[in-house]
Amino acid sequence: MTNHSGHSGHGAHAGHGGHAGHGGAQPGGLSVSQNGYTLELDSTIRTPGAQPVSFRVIGPDGRPVTEYTPEHEKELHFIAVRRDTAGFQHVHPVRDEKGTWSVELSLEPGDWRFFADVHPVGHDGTMTLGIDAAVAGPYDPRPLPEATGIARIGEYTVALDGELLPGEASRLTLTVSRDGRPVTDLQPYLAAYGHLVALRVGDLGYLHVHPEGEPGDGVTAPGPGITFMAVAPSAGTYRLYLDFQHNDAVRTAEFTVRTAETTPRPDAAPQAAPVPVPEHGSHHHGDHAHH
Repeated sequence: MTNHSGHSGHGAHAGHGGHAGHGGAQPGGLSVSQNGYTLELDSTIRTPGAQPVSFRVIGPDGRPVTEYTPEHEKELHFIAVRRDTAGFQHVHPVRDEKGTWSVELSLEPGDWRFFADVHPVGHDGTMTLGIDAAVAGPYDPRPLPEATGIARIGEYTVALDGELLPGEASRLTLTVSRDGRPVTDLQPYLAAYGHLVALRVGDLGYLHVHPEGEPGDGVTAPGPGITFMAVAPSAGTYRLYLDFQHNDAVRTAEFTVRTAETTPRPDAAPQAAPVPVPEHGSHHHGDHAHH
């Protein structure tokens, strides 16, 4: 996924044009500090329940950043998710003139990861900073949901079509229906018909993508399908969270996705020849390929 700066170390984004970036680009959100900017949380130890959360982005000069370049209609996108991938929340905090952001979150006991997706004025692109927070109380981690390709939110069903490929671009289409009928009047949300965040299971590496096309371009239909171009930085399991708006309400569909095996390119370096085994050997190691 192409990030706005073109540097693979920043939060990974796909622009509205849907052009994928460099395969294998590192995900964002793995560091609390990057390029001289640091995410500073008012408190990393929290109590459970609904509560205000305040934070700052400290710039290279040691002061809170107060000037941002809006991306997808917002100066800052804030994501909260528990380490077991439950409790996903995509919110948009309010900033005061001194650079402190505040937002309401609902937090259950456990270990959480907070992400701030920002483009400070004067920096060459968007970056994603991440910080851990601990919420006190008995923690009941939830098992990872199965990779079914179907998400149900009330009367809505979202179907995922396409495979996530490690290190190369792949097309993912999410199709929204309501009570079995295709939804063809999705409303724009953050300058798109859908907003997708992908997190790598294991370290919550952050991939933030947007669909091909945009509302009002004369080409992109308001549903039922929303198409994204995505690049998984590595093989593994990912959690996908799709925000979409219909009937003036934003809903989130969640998916578990495992990367598909990729076919070696014709120009790829040849693999080493298998080690010969005796004709009557009981173990033919050369017959076992990596799955």
